[in-house]
Amino acid sequence: MKATPSQKSALNEKAGISSPEMTSDKSIATIQKFRRKQPAAAELISGILNKNRTALSRAITLIESTNSIHFEKANEVINGCLPHSNKSLRIGITGVPGVGKSTFIESFGKYLTSLGKNVAVLAVDPSSSFSKGSILGDKTRMEELVKDPNAFIRPSASGTTLGGVARKTRETIILCEAAGFDTIVIETVGVGQSETAVHSMVDFFLLLKIAGAGDELQGIKRGIMEMADAIVINKSDGDNIKKAKLAKVEFNRALHLFPAKSSGWIPKVSTCSAITTEGIPEVWETLTSYFALVKSTSFFDEKRQSQNQFWMFETINEQLQSQFYNNPNMIDQIESNKTAVQNNQKSPFEAAHELLSFYFEKDIK
Repeated sequence: MKATPSQKSALNEKAGISSPEMTSDKSIATIQKFRRKQPAAAELISGILNKNRTALSRAITLIESTNSIHFEKANEVINGCLPHSNKSLRIGITGVPGVGKSTFIESFGKYLTSLGKNVAVLAVDPSSSFSKGSILGDKTRMEELVKDPNAFIRPSASGTTLGGVARKTRETIILCEAAGFDTIVIETVGVGQSETAVHSMVDFFLLLKIAGAGDELQGIKRGIMEMADAIVINKSDGDNIKKAKLAKVEFNRALHLFPAKSSGWIPKVSTCSAITTEGIPEVWETLTSYFALVKSTSFFDEKRQSQNQFWMFETINEQLQSQFYNNPNMIDQIESNKTAVQNNQKSPFEAAHELLSFYFEKDIK
């Protein structure tokens, strides 16, 4: 009997291609020049509106750049895309590491594309506090979704941003919406705290849980539970089905103890298996019920307006902090005060007050 070929995987090693015996220095120089060439803002905007993935990726790289030279160009691209944005459903997905966020998003994303949706996944990977590096392995973990023509996956490093949200995720949403993606999924690092940043940029906040990892009541944390619009207990398959059902009962009881949401929505608890896709359609049904409710009132639009205001102030805070630490007049002042604080010659509060006073005095002059 003839053996069937094994399924291809993105993890398989492919045969290499031997280098030609002779190379043209002119050709190499031409390729290098082309790669270094930066497209104009108008070219990027046109490419994004025409659903060009390369233009979208290059524009996202531009707005993620910390180079001050790219700042004005990035703003030009964002402003050019802004009139064409605000037409998607934004879904935030969080959960502790190991809960299966990437696998869930792949199954969920594949289900959405089967319904004709265009899905953009903005996956945030944790950055090392030592090397500052990040693996950015979400495309490898979502190897089926990454091949879907109706899906776009963009992994970004969290950096030092609160809550594990990439510094420019908010602006990236605008670009993806302008590129025609009607469903934006944001995957957080999932550290279990400070998820306010994600909640403040999405329309629906989904909390993933797993059963059988200890006392389910230990996982009921008031802050994150109050933000959740739905709780999905993942990995409900095999021997874990019974535990998942018991966990569902516990979380349902806990949700009744929290204050009612201003939207009038009552959070749902469900179980699913990202591996078998059991329960995935029900998750989407929960989301469609939520959006039908909040769009029937003014809550959906009012929440978007509130989020825009929130991010204006967040950007002000970020810019002030950046200008403070990058101001040439502040470098020596910061170092001398840091030494004084370390040697207990000055309190941290006094040093902070002096530094701020010095900065604003110099800044005003």
